[in-house]
Amino acid sequence: MNLRLTFLHALSPLHVGTGQGVGVMDLPVARERAPDLPIVPGSSLKGVLRDRCLDDEQESGRCDLLFGTTEQAGRFQISDQRLLLLPVRSLRGTFAWTTSPYILRRLARDLKDAGAADMPDIPTLQVEGERADCAVASQSGLTVDGQVFLEDLDLTAVAEAGAAADAWAQWIGVRLFTDDEADWREALRQRLCIVPDDVMAYLAELATEVTARIRLKDESKTVERGGLWYEESLPPETVLTGLALAQPGRNGTGDELFGLLERLTERPLQLGGNATVGQGLCRVRMREV
Repeated sequence: MNLRLTFLHALSPLHVGTGQGVGVMDLPVARERAPDLPIVPGSSLKGVLRDRCLDDEQESGRCDLLFGTTEQAGRFQISDQRLLLLPVRSLRGTFAWTTSPYILRRLARDLKDAGAADMPDIPTLQVEGERADCAVASQSGLTVDGQVFLEDLDLTAVAEAGAAADAWAQWIGVRLFTDDEADWREALRQRLCIVPDDVMAYLAELATEVTARIRLKDESKTVERGGLWYEESLPPETVLTGLALAQPGRNGTGDELFGLLERLTERPLQLGGNATVGQGLCRVRMREV
């Protein structure tokens, strides 16, 4: 197959922005226009991969083949990385990896178009007044007497939806984590929480990481005029996903090109801003659909 499912797993706060904001957030993260969910533009990831390829003396000769030149297009194409799992503070279990039916339905549609096999069922969750359903795996580490408490939200775990949450935790876990990371697969099963779309929209807006940053005067070490701003980041453990395509040709099949890309992503990449303060460290996984 020339198509791969990509997973972008943030290991530290991740800020891939769009420039200065117009609201209360001075430097917001990039978001999709209509659903307002965070994204990492495909161009950002592709540029980082190209830089690493050019730094790799063993593979630098094939960089133009993958990423193109001013005279010809490259054979590697990658979509925007869209939100799949957002870590949210939980009363029990420390944090929950949250997702929603819309996010899962969109992923399933993309994979079906790519020829993937059947996907797990997507639960139907209700919001009635102040009561909202959620789906967690069996023997989840998030529940307290059948309730799940995320940030300031009180959600009711629906027992009938537990099988779907189990199935999604297993499906994502085997693709996001390697066979040597069985403990992380179990952690995902314990912490996965599927919430209604309206609840997910609320969490995606208010559960991101906000940092107040300042710029000091060199002489006095006091804040410069206008040197205080607020910056939004995706928290560590955020997972985004997308699709990648490698076009075969005379100089390499799709599998050979993806073999090179997998070598380039063996070590974490740095994406977005604030690299000097340790932000933007991410793991990238490319899996067959």
